[in-house]
Amino acid sequence: MADLQALVEEIHHTLKPRTGEGKVADYIPSLARVDPNKFGIAIIDLNGTVYKTGDCDEAFSIQSVSKVFTLTLALGKHGETTWNRVGREPSGSAFNSIVQLEHEHGKPRNPFINAGAIVISDSVLAGHTPREAIGEIVRFVQYLADDPTIAIDPEVARSEAATGFRNMALANFMKSYGKLQHPVDHVLGVYFHQCALAMSCTQLARAGLFLAANGKNPITGHTVVSSQRARRINALMLTCGHYDGSGDFAYHVGLPGKSGVGGGIMAVAPGKASVAVWSPGLNQNGNSLVGSLALEMLANKTGWSVFGG
Repeated sequence: MADLQALVEEIHHTLKPRTGEGKVADYIPSLARVDPNKFGIAIIDLNGTVYKTGDCDEAFSIQSVSKVFTLTLALGKHGETTWNRVGREPSGSAFNSIVQLEHEHGKPRNPFINAGAIVISDSVLAGHTPREAIGEIVRFVQYLADDPTIAIDPEVARSEAATGFRNMALANFMKSYGKLQHPVDHVLGVYFHQCALAMSCTQLARAGLFLAANGKNPITGHTVVSSQRARRINALMLTCGHYDGSGDFAYHVGLPGKSGVGGGIMAVAPGKASVAVWSPGLNQNGNSLVGSLALEMLANKTGWSVFGG
């Protein structure tokens, strides 16, 4: 895979002129100020070799990409009983929709839409104060990336809390159905802080590597989850990882992935590599426009799609 470095540089060179396209997430004030021309790519293969280019070492707000890590934590704590509280089906609705939630009596469709991730935050909170739960999430991501410098951006966390009225509505709505076990403000505190994790493409690709290697970090040798659980998390990322654009992403890219409105996408090529891209301009579904195109180019050039070359 020696030509991967040339490939990431080619993808970056080809798509860099398009970075002004799309729209940054301006409903979170601190994200509205991000330079829309930023663009980074990092690939880490199972030998630990890193191929990267562009703004790949600049930390950005990973937002909903964090939902993969909190889901992994929740499954570690509660196992398959996690699915009693949240579904595993694609939503087909916007990531912050309340309509579907009412129709389905307060049970979120999957753990990657906001309502589902709020339920997952509630389950991670079990037995903890909000501060302890947030600390556990940060330490877990530091462990996955083997990087103790990863931290939460306090300005983004404050920005989320000050403007997260839709998420507050979702949480209160689920609380009315008895779906949350902790006080709403505690659950939202955990949720807003996990979304405010700041990571670079290189750190994010490293953190996702266990999902490319049957649940084991191939660099440290640590087993994070069983191979069956890694496969199932990947399945959820493929079907639900891009909100109501998940089918389109599977069609064009064909890799398990999780996007965030900060413009990051973490993708997994099982048995091959972990990939992270960052470009803040979003398409109409809230997914990185240039990041999605970069992953499509990568999948086409490498034949890494889970559906075959």
